[in-house]
Amino acid sequence: MILIFGGAYQGKRDFAKEHFGIETVTECAAPGAELAGAEDSGAEDTCAEDSGLAEGHSGTETVLALPDFSGDAVCGLERFARACTEAGLEARDLMEEQKAGWQDKILIITDVSQGIVPMDKTTRAFREMNGRLMLYLASEADEVWRVFCGIGKRIR
Repeated sequence: MILIFGGAYQGKRDFAKEHFGIETVTECAAPGAELAGAEDSGAEDTCAEDSGLAEGHSGTETVLALPDFSGDAVCGLERFARACTEAGLEARDLMEEQKAGWQDKILIITDVSQGIVPMDKTTRAFREMNGRLMLYLASEADEVWRVFCGIGKRIR
């Protein structure tokens, strides 16, 4: 597995396409996205921070949408981390359960650890969850790349 991380709008997806020749990128669910059998969510080519909870089909119950590992790369894992935070679940544990699905993939995640620490408790918890997920994925990765201003630097 190859892990690519960096800030929002830093060119992570384009870097992955250019350097690793990926053809298909799946997105983690954006707010309001349908679950199984959904059409393209229309997500922009940003891999930016967003919520990953999708409304379920059974009343008002909110259902956590697990990442789709069908593409060559998975983008927006920070949305999954946010969804896990809001659902009170540990993203690392859920990713570990899905390990067979992403072992040969390129995983792209936005680093949200920079800047001023948010005052909002939920946003702080999300940043911590995202950090724990990044630590786990980096420990499992064959290669780890940081992308800044579209320039990738291999750090492992």
